[in-house]
Amino acid sequence: MKIKNRKFVYLISPNRIKEVSFYNDLELVLKSNKVKYFQLRLKKEKMSRKIRIAKKISKICKKYKVKFLINDDPFLALKVKADGCHLGQRDMNIINAKKILKNKIIGITCHNSIKLVRIALLNRASYVAIGAFFRTSTKKVTFKANVKILRKIKLSFKTPVVAIGGINQKNYKKLLLNKADFLAISSYIWNNKNLKPNEAINYLK
Repeated sequence: MKIKNRKFVYLISPNRIKEVSFYNDLELVLKSNKVKYFQLRLKKEKMSRKIRIAKKISKICKKYKVKFLINDDPFLALKVKADGCHLGQRDMNIINAKKILKNKIIGITCHNSIKLVRIALLNRASYVAIGAFFRTSTKKVTFKANVKILRKIKLSFKTPVVAIGGINQKNYKKLLLNKADFLAISSYIWNNKNLKPNEAINYLK
């Protein structure tokens, strides 16, 4: 199955960024024209370094027409003029985030819960993230999702769905075939032992 002329990758940054080499790799990956969103997810960095990195990434994303999102932090998203932010269930309430970001993109992690999807959409979330579908090295898997839940959400709601959790070149087609709009991918691109980031993205066709 080929996804022609469609950006279906929701790319998430590695947990640590080596600045010069990362920016070069990011440019090459975004040149693939497969990435719709890029999320900066840095949990353990000082704010000053986050701001510097975010501003540089923002310029690269604009160059390739990729939406730039910040994980967890609406204030940082506002400061660096990102396109929006992504919030987990333990992060700031979406209502408060909307007061900060106004009409910018705000996505919500909903794990494997139809109830959480409904709440997110009542609060006018831009998209919902569902998973984890597969085992992942990026974070500990507490909630597991399957294609049955994915199909149910797509039938019940008219919202973009981002599938998350352990997605790679061996399993991504299954999620697209079951109507996932976007695939959140991180380790497969940035921590691939066999492929460079620009090579890894090109295996997703």
